[in-house]
Amino acid sequence: MRRVLVTAGGSGIGRAMAEGFAAAGHQVWVTDVSAVALADVPEGWRTTVVDATDEAGVKVLFSEIAEVWGGLDVLCANAGVAGPTALIEDIALEDWRTCVSVNLEGCFLAAKYAAPLMKAARAGAIIVTSSTAGLYGYPNRAPYASAKWAVIGLMKTLAMELGPFGIRANVICPGAVEGPRMEGVLEREAAAKGMTRDQVYEGYASGTSMRSFVEARDIANMAVFLGSDAARLVSGQVIAVDGHTENPDPKL
Repeated sequence: MRRVLVTAGGSGIGRAMAEGFAAAGHQVWVTDVSAVALADVPEGWRTTVVDATDEAGVKVLFSEIAEVWGGLDVLCANAGVAGPTALIEDIALEDWRTCVSVNLEGCFLAAKYAAPLMKAARAGAIIVTSSTAGLYGYPNRAPYASAKWAVIGLMKTLAMELGPFGIRANVICPGAVEGPRMEGVLEREAAAKGMTRDQVYEGYASGTSMRSFVEARDIANMAVFLGSDAARLVSGQVIAVDGHTENPDPKL
């Protein structure tokens, strides 16, 4: 039984990850910035309401994990926001900073406080949620793509720095994931491009070899694998779960 922390685990990919680890028999602790998102988690899960970019709050969280669990085996650094959909010249600096902060600094802070717990045990797995936008970039999504690209560099550094302590670090890059968050992206992108929501949806799907969006459970399945002994020597890897992106920005 592993002790697993999932940030932004109240909904979406994070919730699916937590459910996947719980179904595999592991202990689960989820965080979210919203108390509402954590109100209906299954019995037996531990929860903490915390902003992923609040270092004081994150420090308290990991102190509680150390006290209650005595350590941490798997960190899913999953907190993120979609950010604005706009041309670079139309993006406000505040919106840029918010998007980059949550996606990049949230991952940094989680890893910063997880590392000592894992080093003490000389074992652990850090799983970072990036995006195919972090592999290819994406027009009208400069803050998001930049931050998701950056977390890959952070993960590579963690793999090198923590590997001698038996700690692995990997990145999962989801493609377009079905769900409310992606619906918001589709609507904003449709408005920015003068297209319909369905046209944008078809564009995303047609850019993959499998002509499909992915589901949150597909990301969760990969996370459970990466946190398991089956992946004991898998580290420093960037793994896309996206139906194989052929064209990140298909023109319809």
